Amino acid sequence: MKRLFLALGLLASLSFVLNDKKNAPFSPPGKKVTVYTTAENTGYRISMTDSLRLAPAGQPLETEPTVFVDPGKTFQSFLGIGGALTDASAETFFKLPKDKQKEILEQYFDRKKGIGYSLIRTNIHSCDFSSGSYTYVNENDKDLKSFSVAHDEQFRIPFIKQSIAAAGGKLTLYVSPWSPPAWMKTNNDILHGGNLKPEFYQSWANYYIKFINEYQKRGIPVWGLSVQNEPMAVQKWESCNYTAEQERDFIKNYLGPTLHRSGMGDKKLIAWDHNRDLMYHRASTILSDPAAAKYVWGIGFHWYEDWTGGGKLFDNVKRVHESFPNTNLIFTEGCAESFKLNSIKDWKYGEAYGRSLINDFNNGTTGWTDWNILLDENGGPNHVKNFCFAPVHADTRTGEITYMNSFYYIGHFSKFIGANAKRIISATSRGQLLTTAFKNTDGKLVVVVMNQSNEKINYKLWVAGQGAMTTSLPHSIQTLIVE
Repeated sequence: MKRLFLALGLLASLSFVLNDKKNAPFSPPGKKVTVYTTAENTGYRISMTDSLRLAPAGQPLETEPTVFVDPGKTFQSFLGIGGALTDASAETFFKLPKDKQKEILEQYFDRKKGIGYSLIRTNIHSCDFSSGSYTYVNENDKDLKSFSVAHDEQFRIPFIKQSIAAAGGKLTLYVSPWSPPAWMKTNNDILHGGNLKPEFYQSWANYYIKFINEYQKRGIPVWGLSVQNEPMAVQKWESCNYTAEQERDFIKNYLGPTLHRSGMGDKKLIAWDHNRDLMYHRASTILSDPAAAKYVWGIGFHWYEDWTGGGKLFDNVKRVHESFPNTNLIFTEGCAESFKLNSIKDWKYGEAYGRSLINDFNNGTTGWTDWNILLDENGGPNHVKNFCFAPVHADTRTGEITYMNSFYYIGHFSKFIGANAKRIISATSRGQLLTTAFKNTDGKLVVVVMNQSNEKINYKLWVAGQGAMTTSLPHSIQTLIVE
């Protein structure tokens, strides 16, 4: 018996050591640092450019640019980074030769060969990035007896399934509606805003369930859903408006209970799904009501608030996180608008992504989703001519693939930050340098440093009294892996 207790004790000790490894204090002396760089006016595209060793480093001077990393301070867990698999992306994909299709899937979803997307979004029936408006039911079918996703089986469903396979069999997918069918709305139009008629609240809640079930029957697991894409915008494309109170009441009286009654209480429900400008008001209205808040996993947001001519409102993300620290934050959409083929190589597009990713993560965001992952040579297809940029464009006439610098900027995060990583402190002593950092579950540190200036900056990476010098090129982004 004594031997048995000794054996059990040894097993318990071994288990503790293994389980505690990811939470062990970071010990920096002699750690290796590998630097990957993407930079304007160079051939560097997530290229390994330096290999360093941490060594004892004292107090930095004011004249010494420094990035300080503190692995001892941990914050939100990392959900993933990815993009939207829209009708437009799927239609463009299937117009390409097979070898180009394979290349795009590898570049997006293979972590070794590409940038390792793990989070995806798709639309519930049509959005602007569809070739035309459509729904899944017949006119006035309140009971949804005619519900069918047959439309999606031509392009979108096979595209999503191939993407899941390319990612190794697993992607975190959430779904979003742009508008209920026209006959459910006050303006009797699937486009141009309008509101959901109260008599169709339950039918519309049932619609989400039908959609999720049909996709899951086809081997596409659905992790979550948002209530409504951009509920405060009257758009010339598919759109529907909810005040904060209307969305709150739809969640607590219809959508939330319907998910639970249908055995889908585990699906992650995302509220707002619109710009940073009004996100605090929307979050506070919904989350201050316990009957609604109990159904809400997170607040989603977009980046188009600068349409007024002002800047990005990153602090609004922080305000929501400060006030509702137990509610997740997820960036659900962003892209460069007004497509122009002759500006596709402008460096500003990548920097816009880097700036947003860094600020959003530093302000508490757990997941980050780009808009269309692929568009054609015109920035579409889009049935209302709202043509936009995507990180990858394909010329459907020639099969040529163009990777914008935004693809690589996103990749500096998505390729290296693993699922369930914890954000840690990364602070800079220079306004020209932006930074964020994560600790992966294997103990490796991932530090991202973005130089938004015209200057080459020699700086020190400083981790718990250990440091190493490296160089940030003008208009560049780097990922430093400390292991």
